[in-house]
Amino acid sequence: MNAVDEFDEFYRDTSRRLARYAYGLTGDVADAQDLVQEAYARAWQRWRRLSGYEDQEAWLRLVVNRLSADRWRRLGVRRARAAAEPPPRPAAPPSENTVLLISAMRALPMVHRRALALHYLLDRSVAEIAAETGASTGTVKSWLSRGRTGLAAALGPAYEPEGVRDAH
Repeated sequence: MNAVDEFDEFYRDTSRRLARYAYGLTGDVADAQDLVQEAYARAWQRWRRLSGYEDQEAWLRLVVNRLSADRWRRLGVRRARAAAEPPPRPAAPPSENTVLLISAMRALPMVHRRALALHYLLDRSVAEIAAETGASTGTVKSWLSRGRTGLAAALGPAYEPEGVRDAH
């Protein structure tokens, strides 16, 4: 039997037990799976030497033990570091104008909202928006125009830009 077949057989014979063992150590299925995967990866790298051991599974359990301890140690260091730092300052609440603008944007059709965001928030040109969305430049101009009109209607006369109010 070649090394690949030997390792495959070893894996099939031991993987369920090792997964249960790792789960018992961690209490978390995903963490246990990560530990087992790493242990088998290390076993495969050393299989030529490991295959001569009397109890290869004991070697795997030792690797899982060490990986689990390292994980807990790293978590402890992160927690200690986080506890030593002052808590982040709370973010200021959005202004009333921001809340009104977001509400008005949400009332627009998605294509208008997307065009406005790309144009005004990301400084994309009409041609760039057309290329990104697969629409013609005329369609993008229409979206922008209708989006601005929709925003003006949703925000009301108090928020119309100067010059627009005078045109009525």
